Amino acid sequence: MSSKKVSDYVLERLREWEVEHVFAYPGDGINGLLAAWGRADNHPQFVQARHEEMAAFEAVGYAKFSGKVGVCAATSGPGAIHLLNGLYDAKLDHVPVVALVGQTNRSAMGGSYQQEVDLLSLYKDVASDFCEMVTVPEQLPNVLDRAMRTAMARRSVTAVIIPADVQELDYSPPEHAFKMVPSSLGMTHYAPVPAEADLARAAEVLNAGSKVALLIGQGARGARQEVMEVAERLGAGVAKALLGKDALDDDLPYVTGSIGLLGTRPSYELMQECDTLLVIGSSFPYTQFMPEFGQARAVQIDIDPHMIGLRYPFEVNLVGDARETLRRLLPLLEGSADKAWRKKIEKGTARWWEVMQRRAAVDAEPINPEYVVHALNELLPENVVLAADSGSAANWYARHLRLRGEMRGSLSGTLATMGPGVPYVIGAKFAHGDRPAIALVGDGAMQMNGMAELITVAKYWEQWEDPRLVVAVLNNQDLNQVTWEMRAMSGAPQFLASQSLPDVAYADFARSLGLNGMRVEKPGDVQAAWHAALASDRPFVLDFVTDPAVPPIPPHASLDQIEAAATAVLKGDSDRAGMVRQGLKAKVQEMLPGGRDRADRPGAENGK
Repeated sequence: MSSKKVSDYVLERLREWEVEHVFAYPGDGINGLLAAWGRADNHPQFVQARHEEMAAFEAVGYAKFSGKVGVCAATSGPGAIHLLNGLYDAKLDHVPVVALVGQTNRSAMGGSYQQEVDLLSLYKDVASDFCEMVTVPEQLPNVLDRAMRTAMARRSVTAVIIPADVQELDYSPPEHAFKMVPSSLGMTHYAPVPAEADLARAAEVLNAGSKVALLIGQGARGARQEVMEVAERLGAGVAKALLGKDALDDDLPYVTGSIGLLGTRPSYELMQECDTLLVIGSSFPYTQFMPEFGQARAVQIDIDPHMIGLRYPFEVNLVGDARETLRRLLPLLEGSADKAWRKKIEKGTARWWEVMQRRAAVDAEPINPEYVVHALNELLPENVVLAADSGSAANWYARHLRLRGEMRGSLSGTLATMGPGVPYVIGAKFAHGDRPAIALVGDGAMQMNGMAELITVAKYWEQWEDPRLVVAVLNNQDLNQVTWEMRAMSGAPQFLASQSLPDVAYADFARSLGLNGMRVEKPGDVQAAWHAALASDRPFVLDFVTDPAVPPIPPHASLDQIEAAATAVLKGDSDRAGMVRQGLKAKVQEMLPGGRDRADRPGAENGK
């Protein structure tokens, strides 16, 4: 019997950590690992992406939707470099991902050899919590175990670099000897809680408030019931950072929806008018969307001491697990006697959803993208997994979809990178093969890398218990988010050389791969298209031809921004007629009967 190689041991240890999938792309820097995969009957499964960046995104999607560690692998040099963007997405969104990376032989290091890159320096930032190179077999299993444990404990990226020749060495474990480091498997679940004195201080702040606002993020996902009880006890409204969109049901009347530039008007008003703020499991970065400094007394709950006290001058910072902390805080909270604040929040939220419905009904040429997403609301399967790509698609995901119950959704929150929509749902399908998945992507992101990743979908979809994976492309032949940012922020007209995109037959391409596809060019066909995709016996691409002139007007739109957009028209914007038409229609929806009355809209004229 042949001896066990280092590469064999690496896969064996991953199996012992219950890793089931490794998202990867092959190359000679990991030839030893590839041979070991062959000897291990492809267990854990080597999931072949089209590009290493996509492998990293798939690992991120898997980790986001499974709660487990995502693992990706790539060869030395260019393969390792390609992983970086997806790994930074994981790092910035606090997602546990382990990268296994090849390197040139030890004998060639320092010799300016082919594909030799100083990976320890390259990965020093993205894998700052743990990045090690294995140079002798005895470093294993410790290095692998620490990479897995650190990724879980820090909710971050770790990296293990294994030179090609080391992969081929016979494995020998660490001995009971000087300068040997033994290791062990596993990490039990733990839920830290603050001290009782700190909880009492937090309760004093919250009980003193009469207009309480909650802001929750992905860290509150495991505390759904407790968040609802706190909101009821304090008569509070609840706004959600985008990464926490699925942390609490959008159907609850006091849930004001997303916050920030892609957020809702009621979330903006909640923050502008509250006198007390409780932030749970969120590192939402945009301070300007939070209460004015000195306006509100504030408490933060976060499991990570490194992230506590950020974004706002909090009076009490509680380090602890959201669920366990709230359970201990609840008995200390007094009920709010004043119901007027909650009623105002619920009234504003109800009006916002009416405005969204009317905005979705606005005619466009040919299809209003807001209608495409709004129409999906009533058709969402109860256990759907959703991903939105960056760009204008994220606006409509944030504002129109009402997630509830078991529905899960995510996007690239902090890095806000283009391209993760399709690979996220591929990762999700390997985590939950029995659940339908939907990706909302712009045509820019689809052209960047989504089309190639349809090949990955075609390669693997028959393994999934539920074959439904729907990719909805908002095809407006424009890099729309940047176009609108140029108009609103710079008062610049659309620059066609950078913004205009070619029309591509996305549905035809899907069909050429053996998938299903449909091009949708009329508003009247939108609902039928969604029905067809969600009833399909295989993955489905919907090519919605949408109007680029529908503006993603921010919830706090100021006169300055509106004037900047008008300036773009005066400068001869290539789409100025459509831009004015849709912009005015969208604003009119807020002023119709039942919409926000100007007298009832504080700060409407200056965005404050």
